[in-house]
Amino acid sequence: MADPYRIVEVKPEWAIDREDMGTKTKFWYRDPDGDVEWLFKHSRPNTGEHWSEKIAAEVASVTGVRHAKAELAEFEGERGSVIESFARGGRALYHGNQVLEWTVGDYDPKKKFHQSQHTLANILEGMDRVFVRPEAASEAKRTLAEYAVLDALIGNTDRHHENWGLLRRREGGVLKGFVAPSFDHATSLGRELLDERRDRFLTENRVGSYAEKGRGAIYWSGRAARPQPSGTGAAGRPQLSRPFSASSPETYRDRQERFFSNSSSDSFRLDDFFGAGVRGYAPIL
Repeated sequence: MADPYRIVEVKPEWAIDREDMGTKTKFWYRDPDGDVEWLFKHSRPNTGEHWSEKIAAEVASVTGVRHAKAELAEFEGERGSVIESFARGGRALYHGNQVLEWTVGDYDPKKKFHQSQHTLANILEGMDRVFVRPEAASEAKRTLAEYAVLDALIGNTDRHHENWGLLRRREGGVLKGFVAPSFDHATSLGRELLDERRDRFLTENRVGSYAEKGRGAIYWSGRAARPQPSGTGAAGRPQLSRPFSASSPETYRDRQERFFSNSSSDSFRLDDFFGAGVRGYAPIL
């Protein structure tokens, strides 16, 4: 049986600053015994946003996807999760909306919902415009393709334009950067389902249909009324990753194959992430 995940006890005096981006209460802090800042995120009532954040990070680790480190946490008796800062070492984080504001002429970076210009085509074109070297742009696209496959696997419906970005810093008068690690996975793994509904899905064998209804936050095209689905198709391959494959097959194919090669090992079982990992800390939501 796997060892339980550790729970970080965050002290009020460690707090540094509030984080205004997003919809959940959160703040930055630094443990006096450490030199890295962490973001504490409260879990909304009647959700499993704390354990979904942690388990999604563990799935990303097993499948070889770069991601922000996450731990279960408590603050003043309230459950949550903590995320290790990856914008350090002189690097600044530029969120997707900032990137697309620069690369897409009339892009509205402040639009929080139904941003139909947040399309695959605009994102890929943005990588071509931001990165000078073609090989750097191709690597950025491959990384984003991995994130799309991860989203499909965990049912992440929140990859909006503030939930991906680029890390950049100036070296010798030249800006250098790369795609930031995947982050903010709390809206995944059915974290909103209460026990009664979850039991019904299991009893009636409806987990697959539930997953198929999930939608991501990246649109097929600017004319699409809804974002693409975040579930998996009948063959078990993520539908969310389909536009990546269709639009950029050469840069995408090897990452998809590597992803599924990594995740097909005997050690990759969601039972390993649930169970002992969260037992005694939160209900198995």
